[in-house]
Amino acid sequence: MAEQLPILEVDNLHTHFFTKSGVVKAVDGVSFSVKPGETLGIVGESGSGKSITAMSVMKLVPSPPGRIVDGDVRFNGDSLLPKTEKEMRKIRGKDISMIFQDPMTSLNPVFSVEKQMLETILTHEDMNKHQARKRAVELLDLVGIPDAKKRLKNYPHEFSGGMRQRVMIAMALACNPKVLIADEPTTALDVTIQAQILALLKRLQKELGMAIIMITHDLGVVAEVCDRVMVMYGGKPVEFASVKELFDGPKHPYTWGLLSSIPQIHNRKERLEAIQGLPPDLRHLPEGCSFAPRCTHVKDSCLHIDPALLEDDTDHFVRCLLYEEEEKVIQP
Repeated sequence: MAEQLPILEVDNLHTHFFTKSGVVKAVDGVSFSVKPGETLGIVGESGSGKSITAMSVMKLVPSPPGRIVDGDVRFNGDSLLPKTEKEMRKIRGKDISMIFQDPMTSLNPVFSVEKQMLETILTHEDMNKHQARKRAVELLDLVGIPDAKKRLKNYPHEFSGGMRQRVMIAMALACNPKVLIADEPTTALDVTIQAQILALLKRLQKELGMAIIMITHDLGVVAEVCDRVMVMYGGKPVEFASVKELFDGPKHPYTWGLLSSIPQIHNRKERLEAIQGLPPDLRHLPEGCSFAPRCTHVKDSCLHIDPALLEDDTDHFVRCLLYEEEEKVIQP
């Protein structure tokens, strides 16, 4: 049986913001691919470049000041970067859809939920208004909004934050996309609803063969739904592995810090470990490794050499000088 080809490929992507105070290297050499039916998790602190990577894939980076300065994004082997805005509008929502992080600003407050959902469905699907309205009600019911037919007439301000997030998820799934980018899709939801939404995404993925890119800071979500995970720091991927490999044998000191900050049920009395310091200023990145100022295993060479992303084990990549020497550091 032939190996399945990636449906979405990101190759050495660089997205910079040109501001009066300097060039912000928000995405600085990101590469990954995702296959149909696969879920890729992208994790990291705020400001690590996760959301801008997603916005770059969708060609939604505000310009000015932002611009994709290098790299490529390919959907089904076809490069998206040369496409015009008109061509991208046909792809967004239909082939590649996105659940945006903040439903408060993503939904237009002056239009009803019905108008906004119908606009998406009628743009991409061969339906009349009656069929599109029926589809919208089905979608709202699917994501757990009670009395969906009545609530369709409501405006965004008449929904709670969690309900608005569910509306966003329904809109993203409206046209059965081949790739779904979910940017913190369960942030505003309580744990019970979060579990329901994640189960819904997994079920729809299985039914539709949809690829999912899950952007989150919650490693619990990653463990629940993802197949592979990319850890980002300072606009760059610092570790890339299967979920099992990452949780069983994390290799980068930053990943160790992220995992150490998660509460453990069997060690409730132990104090949680925090990663000391602050994320780097992307306008003035350090000369060497971006994580060096916060790293507990820093060496002199780390301050001057920016390490490459190297394959340490089979399909396990890490960006760290600790693994470029014969004696490798064992996770503390």
